[in-house]
Amino acid sequence: MSSAIDRPTGVFPSVCSLDCPDQCGLLVHKVDGRIVKIEGDPAHPVTQGAICNKVRNMAERIYDPKRLQYPLKRVGAKGENRFERITWDEAIDTITSRWKQVIEEEGAEAILPYSFYGNMGRIGTEGMDRRFFHRMGASRLLYTICQAAGTEGYHYTMGSSVGTDPEDTVHAKLFIMWGINTVSTNMHQVVLAEKARKNGAQIVVIDVHKNQTGRWADWFIPILPGTDAALALGIMHILFAEQMADEAFLREYTVGHEELRRHVKQYDPATVSAITGVPAEDIVKLARLYGQTSPSFIRIGNGPQHHDNGGMCIRTISCLPALTGQWLVKGGGAIKGNGSALDHNAAALQRPDLLPKSTRRINMNLLGSALLELEPPVRSLYVYNSNPAVVAPEANKVRRGLERDDLFTVVHDLFLTETALYADIVLPATSSFENTDFYRSYWHHYVQIQEPVIEPYGESKSNVEVFRLLAQAMGYEEQALRDTEEDLIRQALSYPANPNIAGITYEALTEKQFMKADVKPLFPGKLRTPSGKIELYSKTMERKGFPPLPTYTPLCEDEALPFLFIPAPNHNFLNSTFSNNEKHVRMEKSPKLHMNTADASPLGIRTGDCVRVWNGRGECELIASVGEDVLPGVVVSQGLWADAPGSKRLVNALTPDRVADMGGGATFFSGRVQVEKASPVLDS
Repeated sequence: MSSAIDRPTGVFPSVCSLDCPDQCGLLVHKVDGRIVKIEGDPAHPVTQGAICNKVRNMAERIYDPKRLQYPLKRVGAKGENRFERITWDEAIDTITSRWKQVIEEEGAEAILPYSFYGNMGRIGTEGMDRRFFHRMGASRLLYTICQAAGTEGYHYTMGSSVGTDPEDTVHAKLFIMWGINTVSTNMHQVVLAEKARKNGAQIVVIDVHKNQTGRWADWFIPILPGTDAALALGIMHILFAEQMADEAFLREYTVGHEELRRHVKQYDPATVSAITGVPAEDIVKLARLYGQTSPSFIRIGNGPQHHDNGGMCIRTISCLPALTGQWLVKGGGAIKGNGSALDHNAAALQRPDLLPKSTRRINMNLLGSALLELEPPVRSLYVYNSNPAVVAPEANKVRRGLERDDLFTVVHDLFLTETALYADIVLPATSSFENTDFYRSYWHHYVQIQEPVIEPYGESKSNVEVFRLLAQAMGYEEQALRDTEEDLIRQALSYPANPNIAGITYEALTEKQFMKADVKPLFPGKLRTPSGKIELYSKTMERKGFPPLPTYTPLCEDEALPFLFIPAPNHNFLNSTFSNNEKHVRMEKSPKLHMNTADASPLGIRTGDCVRVWNGRGECELIASVGEDVLPGVVVSQGLWADAPGSKRLVNALTPDRVADMGGGATFFSGRVQVEKASPVLDS
């Protein structure tokens, strides 16, 4: 059978590559070799043909006139946007010649790769790239910007990233969407909840902002940022005090429940209300609703973990289903992530054995400090699948680092991003529709394959192809650096240690497009914790110097400014992806700052006013949206907006680059700002 590329017209199966839990099955319509329509695949068991606006309009991004078509060399000052076209041969020779010089003079650790999951294809994000930089002996990046803190916290309780099968949540009678804008970031969990709602389920949303998900809920509970652990502990207090805990489950499947019972006595409703801003009567009502409803399900979001106390916050929330025994009820329990259930052979894919020696590790949240302060210094930066000039915290510091004349920077991307403006060499990247790769969701239990649907755009190349070319030019002769995409996928899926994916092979995926892993219910069974049980009391945490029981700790002291600032996601971008595409910008309209009326009125700020938001790290200008959607003392922006002439909307100029309590995670949501009315009108 001919490949999709060989057939210029038709409808072809595909998969969404975005860093989103839903990982939708797609159908791509082509006419004369060009994508003309993208729709959901109704045959996909979870996503069932429904897709978001971001993906529905993806073809406009693929064929955007601003998309890069050939390699570029900088001919002006960094950030000036002056480049000239060069050949791939010249680009590869320039990069590798410079790297050989850096390695000879200062060692390979002076080279730093910087990437994330702008494309979730596994071999393109953690395959040939990791092999190449391992072989080189470059500095290694710690991938901490998204969920590192929460993942570590959840693991202390549950042992790994495992949870409820989302398909089972149609049976739930209570959904608690905790710190997640589900409508915008996990839309198929909304679809499943709606099916359950028709059968009587209630939907509660706990968040710092009454966003689209808050408006969709049956009950929206606003909470002060960084206090979620206190609310969870207050719920536990009532569950124990009013005999709503499942004592049989606690005895059989947990450790530390007696210690926890004593510990949470201090978190009475009045105390928790004073911390969280949630009225005491609402805390009692929520605890009783949770304790008396079964199945009950908690969707744990990314938001709460982006605080100084984020790891402990997620660790605390993850204890709740154990108290009511919901892990034994179909549709009950929780999802923080389900990635561990679909583990592939990461060692075979990434080949850490190629490392010549142990090399230094650099936290990606500290990129600005790494570029400006690290010794020995970083002399070359290679950026792919990411746009750190916009997405990294303390962005002004990052940009000062990128401005260094002695920093040789290469960016591989689809567009001339804000980061690429500082590059010495820019390489055009393929889209996911032009690549071969496999995908595994971190929410549902399906593995999917992407085979090329269209020819590479212009002279663009995939990550895998570029790293093979770089390896050849560097003189690296290992077969691991010559493997094909098919080789990489086969090696990744060959993983007897995870029987869940035993039947998922390259051949089977190419035939079926998507396959469900054979994931068993968590209980009865053993978890990957030291005890094999849910660890309400963690001796591992105790040994590491953490409180062994779930505990609320206040946020760190930031600047002495009046407002906690939350730069949340919006509906039509995904991080900085789509923020430079005109249609998506039109759909999102303008960058807003949500304020409470009680805060805005004394400052003379009304909806539609341009406001200056600032702290010691930087400033930006946003459009005020005044009302009751946030609590007093809290301001929320939505979306990472691309730079535009004359605008100041870089919200990560305001965010701290402190690391969280666990995992080296980001603290995007723990910064403070001042707000004042500004005179200029922001161009929307």
